[in-house]
Amino acid sequence: MANTLDIRRRIRSVKNTAQITKAMQMVAASKMRKAQAAALAGRPYQEALDRVLGALHGKVDPQENPLLEERPVHRELIVVISTDKGLCGPLNTNLFRELTTVNSANAGFVTVGKKGVQFLARTRRELLADFPTSEIPRFREIRPLATFCAEKFLSRDVDQVRVLYPKFVNTLNQQPTFHRLLPIAPAQIAPDQKPQGGEFVFEPNETAVLAAILPHYLGYEIYQMALEARASEHSARMVAMKNATDNAKQLVKDLTLEYNKVRQASITTELLEITTAQLAVQ
Repeated sequence: MANTLDIRRRIRSVKNTAQITKAMQMVAASKMRKAQAAALAGRPYQEALDRVLGALHGKVDPQENPLLEERPVHRELIVVISTDKGLCGPLNTNLFRELTTVNSANAGFVTVGKKGVQFLARTRRELLADFPTSEIPRFREIRPLATFCAEKFLSRDVDQVRVLYPKFVNTLNQQPTFHRLLPIAPAQIAPDQKPQGGEFVFEPNETAVLAAILPHYLGYEIYQMALEARASEHSARMVAMKNATDNAKQLVKDLTLEYNKVRQASITTELLEITTAQLAVQ
């Protein structure tokens, strides 16, 4: 059985750990609110772009734009959006578990986030490029990645581009998701999503508008997924640090109870020794 000095040291150590995890929880909570707001604020614009593409569907021949070209998939490009830091629960583990379903012999990989780079190096998968971003991604940081993906597809180095990212559902739920980026599938408008007050009018014509909007649409798709990934990261880290703090507090209670038991046993033993010595003297 541990002595009281060892237990006191363990209690002090766990309390210090709890203070650190509590501070990290508060920092993550502050970043989480900003990241969630950015991710949710970008969704209406993405939906508007989808409606525009949906309105163009059926009016433009897909063969007129190479970004819409469907072809047999012999080789694909996977963009992995992970985190730069750890301590965010099972977020990256779940993400990389999905990545193991990809046939690495027929795929090249591009990363956003240091954890993705480390995983690809550890599993010896082909890393073509890495695109670092800031704490809250900016569109100008994502644009080179979108250009890289488009060039790989247009040059026929790959036949398909997919993005793997943690989709933000809510604070407690982040879902690893594969999203096909290229070729761009024509967006379909649900009946309640059609523009109010009439149909879209495209100037100078539908083909010119489609050619102009597709590169921007491609960049914004990746940008929105990067925002979702950051919201997922900070949400997962906040929950993980809260769980760690709660566990540390419970451990302190258990150690305190054990300390009291050991101390009580020690006092009882001392009293018995004193009583026995007194009886021996008599």
